[in-house]
Amino acid sequence: MQDIAVIEDPAAAEASLDPIRARILRELVQPSSAAQLAVRVGLPRQKVNYHLKALERHGLVELVEERRKGNVTERVLQATAASYLISPSALNEVSPDPRQFADRFSAFWLLALAGRMVQEVGKLIAGAAAARQKLATFAIDGEITFRTAADRAAFAEELGAEVTRLVDKYHDGGASPKGRRHRLVVALHPALKESSALKATDESHPRNESHPGKEQDK
Repeated sequence: MQDIAVIEDPAAAEASLDPIRARILRELVQPSSAAQLAVRVGLPRQKVNYHLKALERHGLVELVEERRKGNVTERVLQATAASYLISPSALNEVSPDPRQFADRFSAFWLLALAGRMVQEVGKLIAGAAAARQKLATFAIDGEITFRTAADRAAFAEELGAEVTRLVDKYHDGGASPKGRRHRLVVALHPALKESSALKATDESHPRNESHPGKEQDK
């Protein structure tokens, strides 16, 4: 079982968004049979079997073992991942294209970059798993509180300058035939503040993430 699986197929995404099937996926973090699931989710076993077949067809659950009980063979299944993310490729016709924004101060560009990251890292994880290789990634997640908007702007400017300096220092520029292109994303956005009624934006939250990306033209 993977920790996180990225769903790219539209039909699989639709199956995972069904409330009953989403509940079944959550229950199947631990292997279970249809009869066991029926008790936990409060549905007839036949209906649970119907949903299980749909989830299995889309690769969201897999067979763990078969148990013989009298004249009946009981199938024990498990979710293929503990958690799932739906890739923008599942909505390919309307998924955001970062090239359409390219504005470092645009929240929409930030979302487009985040969507691309989900899509690319999902493919990389799948490829690494198929090749039985470890995927080299790096991410930083933290929080910082700025006294003023001017401080935030100054921080962003200094951060950008430092990232540019490091890129200039380490970027190979294609000189080495064995070099591997990596994707670098640096993001800064307000953090969400929990309240009893709603989530409102409050503090500032920097996020600096880099990961290997697909070979693409810059």
